[in-house]
Amino acid sequence: MEIDEGSGFCFGVINAIKHAEKELESGEALQCLGDIVHNNQEVDRLEKKGLKTIDYSNFNTLNGGKVLFRAHGEPPAVYEFARQHNITVVDATCPVVLALQRNIKRTFEKTRDIDAQIVIFGKHGHAEVNGLVGQTGGKAIVVQNMNEVSKIDLDRPIVLFSQTTMSIAGFEELISYIETHKGADVIFQYKDTICRQVSNRIPNIEEFAKKKDWIYFVAGDKSSNGKVLFGHCKAANSNSYFISSAEQISEPLPLWVNSVGICGATSTPKWLMEKIAEKVAQINNTKPEQAEQ
Repeated sequence: MEIDEGSGFCFGVINAIKHAEKELESGEALQCLGDIVHNNQEVDRLEKKGLKTIDYSNFNTLNGGKVLFRAHGEPPAVYEFARQHNITVVDATCPVVLALQRNIKRTFEKTRDIDAQIVIFGKHGHAEVNGLVGQTGGKAIVVQNMNEVSKIDLDRPIVLFSQTTMSIAGFEELISYIETHKGADVIFQYKDTICRQVSNRIPNIEEFAKKKDWIYFVAGDKSSNGKVLFGHCKAANSNSYFISSAEQISEPLPLWVNSVGICGATSTPKWLMEKIAEKVAQINNTKPEQAEQ
């Protein structure tokens, strides 16, 4: 049995959790605006340490207190609300996302004189995308897939960015479409802002899955990154199974299975994959380190 070394928390999530644990050690009350990571088991672990998860409706009633902003980042309006209501912000925005926010804000301000469209290739309603759109005062155009390209005015200047976790292939397809359909003299710029720590996991996880007879892919049900990675995992190995906890494993492996792989999303903690490896070994009467020779 092998746990994929390339799976598990990305740097941004590790950074956010370190921020949370450091604050919780002080014994002060700490609230997190939204799930700190899209993994229920990790959220539960931190809640037992004292972290309370709140949503925006809760946040908008606060006056004082300490709130952690997770790796996805927040729009300027949320920071301003915190300032006006004496809320202490523990800012755990991923440095990659933070750099992207600044890039979009700067570009938006510099292109007002040519009335450029700021286009973001990203998922509607995603926390990161909301933070990015906020850098433009809500004027950025979000395009999630090729079915939405009609939102872009191909006769006006365009500057294209991407949410950090979108697929490179999808981004390149959108670039190609705009380049071949825009007006001849229309200014078009694009900035590849996809995080390679996330995007490089696709070929790595495909390679890992191909080498095993059986794969347990571990991720939370709300993890969009997990759904994408599992799709690639399943395509590489049809005997791949999506699970969120060790409790979902109740049956021994088929007798023909000689090699088992455990992998997961950028929101999957290593301790959870290790727990699942222990459960697999227990059910199959093997030791984790001896399950695969």
